[in-house]
Amino acid sequence: MISVNRNAVRIVEKMVMERESLGITIQPLSCGATVLDCTSGKLVAGKLFSEVCMGGLGNVSFIRGDVHVRTDLPLIACMASQYAGWNVKVRYARDGEEKKFSASGSGPARALSRTEKLFDELDYKDECDKAVMVLEVRDFPREEVARFIAEKCGITPKDLFILFAPTASLVGSVQVSSRIVEVGLHKLRLLGFDMRKIVCAYGSAPVAPVGKDDMDAMGKTNDCILYGGETYYFAHCSDEEIERIVRNVSSSSSKFFGKSFGKILAEHNYEFYKIDPTLFSPASVIINNIKTGKTWRVGRVNAEILEESLYS
Repeated sequence: MISVNRNAVRIVEKMVMERESLGITIQPLSCGATVLDCTSGKLVAGKLFSEVCMGGLGNVSFIRGDVHVRTDLPLIACMASQYAGWNVKVRYARDGEEKKFSASGSGPARALSRTEKLFDELDYKDECDKAVMVLEVRDFPREEVARFIAEKCGITPKDLFILFAPTASLVGSVQVSSRIVEVGLHKLRLLGFDMRKIVCAYGSAPVAPVGKDDMDAMGKTNDCILYGGETYYFAHCSDEEIERIVRNVSSSSSKFFGKSFGKILAEHNYEFYKIDPTLFSPASVIINNIKTGKTWRVGRVNAEILEESLYS
């Protein structure tokens, strides 16, 4: 059986061994969980962080300033593992005060907790006695957070690894761009396409310069996908299934297309989850039907908006 957590643990162990060269720090919690702080991580840390997100079922590389991602198991790698579908919220008391922790959770631990309705569609459940959780957050995840995640995954805290990095970091820039294939798959799902019919995929997106703060970085990193991301999907289905949705797959089909994500975010009072989810798409999408040999291409890279967003 394919185990995204077992695969990811092997990558995490490599990161622990090479922590000095990667620029990351390791901190064990008293409950036994291990936290990998990737806030100051370097490029290779970003690559490994991203491959952990994909449960070891994807390859991330750098070519001419872009991140390139490929996977032969996109449904499991991207949707059962990489997709940030677990909104981790924990309330706890510390020093006589109530504390709140909130972060977007992704990575293989999702396939153990299965807290999301999405897993009813995926027909995949991991079986592993260890779990790896990935959090896009600046706040250090404390004992209470680790215990909460471990409980949801049905494991003991000592068997839990948590990796975290804020959006405004080098690792943050790399890991968001590395979601290029996943973003397109999620858009296909929203359009009603059967994701199981995508048999393999690859994509690329620019790596955003590190933002001045997490909100600025959120704008830059998303623009790298919306205006600079390109994906190539290999499908096995009827041509009619693709033709029904293909015009709406790329970001150019959104009514918000043409605005930087930072401006869109400001128009929504910086509340990410209030933004129309159909906006999140690669700039350019190619779908090749390996059953019939027909190929579609929609959308285009918008270098002008990308230039304004990243370098102005």
